[in-house]
Amino acid sequence: MKRSRRLIAFAAGLTMAVAACGGADDDSANTAGSVDGTTAATDAPAAATAPDATTAPDATTPDTTATDGTSAGTSAGTGGTASGELNLMVAQYSDKTQPFWEGLIADFEAANRDVSISLEVVSWEQINDVISTRVQTADAPDILNIDAFATFAADDLLRPAEEVLSPETLADIIPSFSENASIDGVQYGIPLIASSRTLFYNTALFEEAGIAEPPATWDDLRAAAQAITDLPGDEIGYAMPLGPEEAQAESSIWMFGNGGGWVDDSGAFAIDSPENIEAFEFMGTMNADGLTQPNPGTTDRADAQNLFFEGQVGMIEGLPPYLTFISEDHPDLEYATAPSPTKSGEPSTLGVADHMMVFNNEGNTDAAKAFLDFFYATDNYVSFVTTEGFLPVTNSGSEAMAGDISPEMKPFLDALPTAQFYPSSNPAWGAVQGAVQQEIGAAVDGAPTPVLEDLQATAEEESGS
Repeated sequence: MKRSRRLIAFAAGLTMAVAACGGADDDSANTAGSVDGTTAATDAPAAATAPDATTAPDATTPDTTATDGTSAGTSAGTGGTASGELNLMVAQYSDKTQPFWEGLIADFEAANRDVSISLEVVSWEQINDVISTRVQTADAPDILNIDAFATFAADDLLRPAEEVLSPETLADIIPSFSENASIDGVQYGIPLIASSRTLFYNTALFEEAGIAEPPATWDDLRAAAQAITDLPGDEIGYAMPLGPEEAQAESSIWMFGNGGGWVDDSGAFAIDSPENIEAFEFMGTMNADGLTQPNPGTTDRADAQNLFFEGQVGMIEGLPPYLTFISEDHPDLEYATAPSPTKSGEPSTLGVADHMMVFNNEGNTDAAKAFLDFFYATDNYVSFVTTEGFLPVTNSGSEAMAGDISPEMKPFLDALPTAQFYPSSNPAWGAVQGAVQQEIGAAVDGAPTPVLEDLQATAEEESGS
């Protein structure tokens, strides 16, 4: 199964945007092996219950207090002419998520006296259920931060981006991100952040087990996991989180690493493809042979990452924010990062892009536009990106951050051109992802084919095929 051209362009667009603005030089990638702190992506490690990020890519993290929104690159939206009440629901990336938004809202309301904003911060584990219930009860928020947008767009619940962003703000978003947030040429999702995954490994355990280098292939990964498991302690070779918090992410890394994926080249769902079945068969043998933590099918990412941070796990697929979290809270952990292993050794990994979106609630257009323009003003947006440890999706943000891309962050940026993404522009993906989160963990407990076939049937039903 080939990677779609649009997703390659999507990843390459960010890489070129940051690199063209004077990011870290190529030699800095050579220092990424021994990391002592940084960085980013769409879920968070700051607390055991937080789904994805923590802070800035390096020690120069800017203060999270929002600016007045007058930075170059985007329209500030601070003219004070908008009015009304807005409900903003955002996903919790880290323990810094709520303080950031509270500070930004306070600054926005000070500049826009006739707009008031109520904030809801919801964990990634719960947000899909929460927003589903809210939509079903005709109580959708005005502005939502989540990953998938296409289901809401297909149900005619969202305002086009051009209605809720100024032309300057809309033009500032890197074009490939805007394309990935569009359906039939109309942009409904407003790109928020981007990230990728790489393999984190415990260098002390590798040395103790006599492992000379990080694994590049699945066979290498299995051999390394076996060597770590065979150590005299209770160390776990590889952490495999397939619980409901983010089962789709771990699954994607393995499926993509075997040439599979959620959809085929035509965009049709292909969850039960031979490549995907083979990937889960391999994962299942690692589970059966005791090379993973117990019960991977019910282990959430927050729990798996904490095992790694505490030095109990040899390897885990991780997010850029892990770098900062380890630096701040686990400075004695000896670790490094490497490209995600694949069956063949050819590079491939998961890329993540989250979105903002505006529901077509009555009378919210002007206030939402003012707030979003304020948020995407360069200083405010860069403050968010660095606070949560993400990669930017705006040209002005890329330019502002170019000099601050640390050597530790660079491997995540380098991974984007070979990364693949969730089929977020498919209207059925939201429902399919929910089913995946609840069911796919069972695919490593026995024969994976029935589990994947059931999910394929769900996907076909949801997509009407």
